[in-house]
Amino acid sequence: MRIICIRICRLYNALQLHYFLVLEPTMKHFKPRIPSIFATIALSVSASALAVTDEEFKALQEQMNQLADAIESQPSSSAKQVHIGGYGELHYNNLEKPNGEEFKELDFHRFVLFFGYDFSDSIRFHSELELEHSIAGDGQNGEIELEQAYIEFDLTENMETKAGLFLVPVGIINETHEPTTFYGVERNPIERNIIPTTWWEGGAALTGRFGGSGVSYDLAITSGLDGGTDIRGGRQKVSEATANDLAYTGRLKYTGLPGLELAGTAQYQADMTQSSNPTVNDATLLSAHAIYNISQFQLRALYASWDIDVTSNATAEDQAKDKQDGYYLEGSWKFVPSAGVFARYDVWDNGGVGDTEETQTNLGINYWPHEGVVLKFDYQKQDHGAVNAASEQDGFNLGIGYAF
Repeated sequence: MRIICIRICRLYNALQLHYFLVLEPTMKHFKPRIPSIFATIALSVSASALAVTDEEFKALQEQMNQLADAIESQPSSSAKQVHIGGYGELHYNNLEKPNGEEFKELDFHRFVLFFGYDFSDSIRFHSELELEHSIAGDGQNGEIELEQAYIEFDLTENMETKAGLFLVPVGIINETHEPTTFYGVERNPIERNIIPTTWWEGGAALTGRFGGSGVSYDLAITSGLDGGTDIRGGRQKVSEATANDLAYTGRLKYTGLPGLELAGTAQYQADMTQSSNPTVNDATLLSAHAIYNISQFQLRALYASWDIDVTSNATAEDQAKDKQDGYYLEGSWKFVPSAGVFARYDVWDNGGVGDTEETQTNLGINYWPHEGVVLKFDYQKQDHGAVNAASEQDGFNLGIGYAF
């Protein structure tokens, strides 16, 4: 009798759990009656169980166990709506300047967590929280940053919109920068100095696709930079950002052929100082890139340029920074599914008085013991021209990264 009661109670509890977590949200009109139905089922089974033979009881017991196990193993509807992910990377740099000064550093550069929630099939929340350089606070090297936090709405099958804090649709790695997705320990200097990755703004955006053509587009109205001719230093990171002059961004992307991605971005901002400096005015960013995969080989190319309106009475330094641009070419070969080698050549110029063009060459290898884990090694050689020659750093980098 005790065993019968235990089995019946377990089944009853499992049915209750299944109702409240799975059925209840979709059966609100029947809420008052469903629990009583479960109780009636349990009482009926209890009454009939007392009159069965041992063999019939064993068969009934096995069926009840299987039913209870099946119900208890089903995830709740709320669990299906929550999404968690993240990535991180540890870097070791062993570099040397022309004067013999060594730079050796071990840094847990990034620790990132993603959180998402599906309010419905057509409304979603996405977020990204990052800790840089392991520790943050007054006098510390790192900082905690909210890099994404937006609500996304499906408008049609081929169109969605979002509002909040999100990544600017430009370049290759600004939106996809998990360490498992690119070669080299450090991110390339073009998408650091010309495109100030990681670059996020607050505002609204529209994304759409033209059927099955492989052509997609992004349109965004966001907060803008506030650094004059200092592109990377102008990121406000949506922290009480001055919004006197917004930025307008558009991108076209083509992925209609297998292994090929072509994209171009244009951004316009009416004043790069948020109307605080009349000598530095509007600016236009143009960027284009191509990615081509064929068999185990991949080619990447990217170009980006800024055209900034600087008046004749601005400082000599600002006048010399009205044009800033850069490009890189990268080739890689995945000689086995878990490992690949690469070579990349970067050229960029953030402007300034004198010879300010800089170059960097990287050669290295990535090893993926798992698709979500990567080990990296690369050698770098820099040539920073006459003005910045003293800042050149040659040597090697080691890294380990993960993403899930």
